[in-house]
Amino acid sequence: METINTKLSDFAGLVWGLPLAVILVGTGILLTFLLGFIQLRGFAHAIAVLRGKYDHPDDPGEISHFQALCTALAATIGLGNIAGVGVAVSLGGPGAVFWMVLTGLVGMVTKYSECTLSLMYRRIDENGVVHGGPMYYIERGLGPSFKPLAVFFAVCCIFATAGAANMFQTNQVAAILKDTWQVPKLATGVTIMIMTALVLIGGIKRIGNVTSKLVPFMGIIYFLGAVTVLIIKIDQVPHVIGMIFHDAFNGTAVGGAAAAIAVRQVIVQGVRRACFSNEAGIGSAPIAHSAAATKEPVREGVVALLEPFIDTVVICSLTAFVILVSGVYEPILDGTPKADALNGVVLTAAAFDATINGFGSFFIPLAVFLFAYSTLLSWSYYGERSVDYLVGEKGILPYKIIFCSLAVVGAMWTMKPVLDFSDVMFGLMVIPNLIAVWLLFPKLKAETKSYFSRLKNGEFKRNE
Repeated sequence: METINTKLSDFAGLVWGLPLAVILVGTGILLTFLLGFIQLRGFAHAIAVLRGKYDHPDDPGEISHFQALCTALAATIGLGNIAGVGVAVSLGGPGAVFWMVLTGLVGMVTKYSECTLSLMYRRIDENGVVHGGPMYYIERGLGPSFKPLAVFFAVCCIFATAGAANMFQTNQVAAILKDTWQVPKLATGVTIMIMTALVLIGGIKRIGNVTSKLVPFMGIIYFLGAVTVLIIKIDQVPHVIGMIFHDAFNGTAVGGAAAAIAVRQVIVQGVRRACFSNEAGIGSAPIAHSAAATKEPVREGVVALLEPFIDTVVICSLTAFVILVSGVYEPILDGTPKADALNGVVLTAAAFDATINGFGSFFIPLAVFLFAYSTLLSWSYYGERSVDYLVGEKGILPYKIIFCSLAVVGAMWTMKPVLDFSDVMFGLMVIPNLIAVWLLFPKLKAETKSYFSRLKNGEFKRNE
């Protein structure tokens, strides 16, 4: 078993290695040029759509554009924004922040593409329930012969919800609450299980209602906390910006050229953390966005491109700046990180505490709890829709029971092989998703051109 566990851990590292990062970023760069920098020309329109300027009461779907965005953001804004950024800065140095932001910017186009396709090929049943996501644009867009690829995606998604999106989240919450406030791990697990179950009973509409309140609340608090630190340390900001740009192309040479971190390591850390955080190209977010009430697929696609911007460009960047201006970051001088360098939560909490005494110790555990809880809500829906695709409605209730129960298991006892396996599944979701995105690209481009042409000609009624 020890050998199997080691091999599984190695395989997880291989799946989430440089090739996957290159595929995800490369796809984003190519789509950026092929779709005419949609993340720039569609940004203002996305804000207007989000504000309800193009909403119509007869549009098919289950939730609003804003609720769809919040549900998808609830899945991406999580421990990656707190712990993941800390790890990236610890192992990749300040330069990793540059590559993280760049990856977030190109990821906006990938997110637009997959979510637009999800709306193009979704199915709405006689009860008004939406069935969408990569499973559907693979099978319905590419044809029945591609169904094995859709099934592969759905299976990977279900397993991913068990570990990385559930047990890992609750384990980290239980650990930090135990260390900070001496809350018993069992109590944390049971509380999260009950809170999750109460929301899951109501389906996507209740998930959308909860996340549309929870995500802005936790996002604004985190934003204000980080901005407060930056205002206090405003004199350090120019130096940090210069350090980020220098180290992005030269490696971290603070401790001397002989001990510099290779530029490759800087790039890899920034790209990996951004990809893992905003999930652009993985195919998870299209499941949430497919439930949006609209007749125009592109309209929800432009809303979706805001996700990587908010998650990576804004929140992850703020975390990185707080760490770098606080003085708690220490460059690696001998090629080996400090013992606690991999504990990103501790590093981020220490950064807040160094500027506002006691704030990090109180605020970070609360943020971790809220971020992890929101991740559970959204990923439970992703798993539920995957189960529905594979076996129909009869499998949804058993899935929800198992999913909620795993929150207690994760809080009490994290099984590393399970987490490694789920990480593998998480990464493998990219393969069928991006295959479909590229094969369906001609239809995506035609839909994009048609929509923006009609928008330019004033063919859409705008609510004032």
